[in-house]
Amino acid sequence: MDIAEPLLAAHRARFAAVDALLPPAPPPADGERLDAATADGTQVTGVLQRHRLAPGDVPMLWSAADTWQFFPYFGDTGTEGADLLLRALKGRLETEETGDDSACVVVWPSRDAEAIRAFLDHGLVPLSAIGVRTAPPAGAEPGVTIRRAGPGDFAAALELAVATFDYTGLVAAPRRDNTAELLAPSLRDALAEDEPAVWLAEEDGEIRALAHCAWVDTLPDTEAGELLPTGRWGYVNNVVTAPGERGGGFGRALMAHVHRELHRGGATRTYLYYNPTNPLSSVFWHRQGYRPLWTAWEVRPAAALR
Repeated sequence: MDIAEPLLAAHRARFAAVDALLPPAPPPADGERLDAATADGTQVTGVLQRHRLAPGDVPMLWSAADTWQFFPYFGDTGTEGADLLLRALKGRLETEETGDDSACVVVWPSRDAEAIRAFLDHGLVPLSAIGVRTAPPAGAEPGVTIRRAGPGDFAAALELAVATFDYTGLVAAPRRDNTAELLAPSLRDALAEDEPAVWLAEEDGEIRALAHCAWVDTLPDTEAGELLPTGRWGYVNNVVTAPGERGGGFGRALMAHVHRELHRGGATRTYLYYNPTNPLSSVFWHRQGYRPLWTAWEVRPAAALR
């Protein structure tokens, strides 16, 4: 997708100014182009993509079946430019039958307050965020046994992993009826590794919490490289404390261990996805030293965009 060079340069300058940890903004996305102009005649542009999922696709765990993702390029025009592009997007969506299981999504740097104003005005909510942690690992927490999970832990680990979505289905994306079936293959594969990046917290021989993680090497021109600086990162995929045990320190002890293990594997920084609307994880992860880098602003169904 071709975008005027001055607008693209202003877009990249905006990202660089709003958060020093952001990687350089990538070239414009491919898709349908929407244009607008500010009161002083400055041109702004957005790119619209449509993504459809089948019931058996893993992203259905957190995504709508029919997602309209919007990439705004409004340079230094601030709230005015963002507002104009969202108005253009609303007009475009009004020409479509979007359905109930649909969403409109904009992924944007979390610290851009001028953009946030426009997102809120148009009915978008901060449904998920990428949180990053750059601090060194903390010391061990006494009193809780931490061990790597293995194939024999599959049933218990899957039950805990599903419990995550039982809760987030109340405070974020709706829970899917086939959640266990969508989670099982990747968890089974992870547990079959020689050194699974899955850890369990135990007390008196009973599993209290689970952390399913990975190492990710981010490179330019890759999906991860568009979101994170180049390097080796620890990815915290799913962390859950058993219902009834939350608030007992098991998650804190587990993550103290996991951060050390991820660091030992070469990751000096870690990242994760969490829901700002989740009253548990939004507090827990900030206390763990994470802060939002990107926020996914979303409205469901897509026709609800104001």
